[in-house]
Amino acid sequence: MIDGKTVLAIIPARGGSKGVPRKNIREVAGKPLIAWTIEEAKKSRYIDQTILSSEDDEIISVARSWGCEVPFKRPPELAQDDTPGIDPVLHALSQVSKYDYIVLLQPTSPLRKAEDIDGCIHTCLRLSANACVSVTEPDKSPYWMYKVDDRKRMSLLLTGDSFAVRRQQLPKVYALNGAVYVAKSEWIQAKKSFLTDETVAYIMPKERSIDIDTEFDLKVASILLDSTQG
Repeated sequence: MIDGKTVLAIIPARGGSKGVPRKNIREVAGKPLIAWTIEEAKKSRYIDQTILSSEDDEIISVARSWGCEVPFKRPPELAQDDTPGIDPVLHALSQVSKYDYIVLLQPTSPLRKAEDIDGCIHTCLRLSANACVSVTEPDKSPYWMYKVDDRKRMSLLLTGDSFAVRRQQLPKVYALNGAVYVAKSEWIQAKKSFLTDETVAYIMPKERSIDIDTEFDLKVASILLDSTQG
């Protein structure tokens, strides 16, 4: 709870990952991937309840063994490749008691810390925003990115009056890192998206912003998490 407001955390984890099969329960630095998120959610000062949304019996079993509540089983039709990410969130809200705020924590961000979760929640309330999402500076600026046509000709992705040749000349830009999404419960049910012109940003460092989508990402995360454990 924060400022008298209740907070529900939802961890979405379906079983049908294609890029990294069974990634939500793959071992990463000695633990199932999902365990890293469950543990940090439990350290949060503001989260009142953390629940899993999954259709997969094995994922449900693993999550429970790490102390995550599973009050319902997600319908299979909400666990397909083309299922919009917001649909499991809206389904979860229909299955549990009413909370003032919800926090979406994807298991694919194992380096995210409780301080990031709480920082995003706190930012949302401090700025009286309806939603707040975590972002980070990308490795490469979009101002240095190109489109390539079918004849291999290059053109700048973003055009401006002049082309900046030094990093210091570039405007700061940020990208979603997928680690933390916060919103007022009633607002998210009405808007059906965390991202609108009302959403504010919580900036996270690059070293905690890895989002696992490939086997390479999994290896990098394992190395980084092993190093933090000494």
